[in-house]
Amino acid sequence: MDELQRTSYSEVTEFILAGFSQKPHVQPAFFTGLFCLYLVTCLGNSLIVIVTQRDSQLHTPMYFFLSNLSFLDICYSTSWEPYVLAQCFKDFPTISYTSCYVQMTSSLFLGMTEHLLLAVMAYDHFIAIPNPLHYTVIMSNQVCLQMAVGTWVSAFLLSVMPIIAIPVHYCGHNIINHVMCEIQALLKLVCSDTPMSLILGLVISTFTLPLPFTFILISYILIVAAVLRIRSMEATLKAFSTCGSHLTVVTIFYGTAIYMYLKPQSKESQHQDKVIFIFYGAVTPMLNPLIYTLRNKDVKGALRKLAGGKEKS
Repeated sequence: MDELQRTSYSEVTEFILAGFSQKPHVQPAFFTGLFCLYLVTCLGNSLIVIVTQRDSQLHTPMYFFLSNLSFLDICYSTSWEPYVLAQCFKDFPTISYTSCYVQMTSSLFLGMTEHLLLAVMAYDHFIAIPNPLHYTVIMSNQVCLQMAVGTWVSAFLLSVMPIIAIPVHYCGHNIINHVMCEIQALLKLVCSDTPMSLILGLVISTFTLPLPFTFILISYILIVAAVLRIRSMEATLKAFSTCGSHLTVVTIFYGTAIYMYLKPQSKESQHQDKVIFIFYGAVTPMLNPLIYTLRNKDVKGALRKLAGGKEKS
């Protein structure tokens, strides 16, 4: 018994990812679906990055931030999806402590960067629509670059630094009931008394979810108020079309994130958590290029030119 207790409370050096190991009939469909999502995500977002760089008509602040968003989606998906695909058909695959923390930290960092970048894009729309005459002055190339860099730095300070500063301990319990090293699933295995880490986690969630989302809502309320004062119906429709794509992405991305990270967490992982994470982590990055290209004539025109066709009026 003493030997068993010593084994049970030994320091964890690796984790076991349960994933869908208990549901082998789900694994082929899960692999196929995730592989298709990852492929479309990389191809679609890569096309947006390429066309916004090559087409001079898209060298504007809005498309600069859109290309940043596409690059982020590629990085975020690549931070975990290839590993999950490689381990999909293994029964209870293992991952080292270091690799698990690298995976968790990188995905958390990139996810937070995207949350903040969506808020910056809302600010860009707020400047462009109510203040079109001052737009180019306010949103200069230098300002856009500073705002983009600021999102990356802020996300790093809010995600990576707290993980490094406040270590946690795992005493024997090393089975993660998830497809990857997701932070909420890992926190359920913590055995050390770390109230500061839990408090810090709440602060991080507040700064990267409700506050940016509130800022976006306020920005769009002011944008709608400004649009309603426009007398030209054509200009009004153009303004709503410009904001519609971004607002759709924000609703899907923040809606799933707020539900996933701010709902009460139970000690036992639920199958629903995995499904929601897949939608948040794999489906939304795939939807972004589709939403922006289907609703944006400039991007569709640039894609036609890139493909060698003639841009239709």
